[in-house]
Amino acid sequence: MSLYGFARGLLLVIFRLAFRIELVGIENIPNEGKIIFCSNHVSMLDPITVAISTRRRIYFMAKKELFEKKFFGSLLEKLGAFPVDRDGADLSAIRNSLKILKNEDALGIFPEGTRNKNEDVDNAKPGIAMISIKGKAPIIPIYIDTQYKLFRKIRVIIGKQIIPEEYYDQKLNMDEYKELSRQVMTEIYGLRKNL
Repeated sequence: MSLYGFARGLLLVIFRLAFRIELVGIENIPNEGKIIFCSNHVSMLDPITVAISTRRRIYFMAKKELFEKKFFGSLLEKLGAFPVDRDGADLSAIRNSLKILKNEDALGIFPEGTRNKNEDVDNAKPGIAMISIKGKAPIIPIYIDTQYKLFRKIRVIIGKQIIPEEYYDQKLNMDEYKELSRQVMTEIYGLRKNL
């Protein structure tokens, strides 16, 4: 068993003991093929919630600051996470993302780039749309509804695939990528109607 598989299994048990987890729309996750999981971001626990919501291994993009502590950074790398500089266009993070998709694997991104308890689709970074289009990969929108209080419910709403295939062979500018990323965030927040 891989370190990721072991960690996911252990955290799944812990989360089931600590919280009441409800998954809605699990059938929307394909069993194979490249995919990008995109979720709202309210807590440091969100990557765990997304990871335990699917059997697929997810390679998460994470802020570079998390990799500055040697032990923790090494652990994240062994779990398949890779750093991104949130302050600018990080070409290395984009290349890593496209490599994951080329290998037909699952990528995990929080489009707002940071934790945000208030809905604001303008927080969406243009990178998510760029990676989806350049990697020709569908997006799975996810909405996490929780305050992570002990023994309270975590509700995870998994939406239908967003496939921006009409843009796959087009050259877009940053404003256009930003607008498409805003649309992804609108879809994510729109999943709240299923609560």
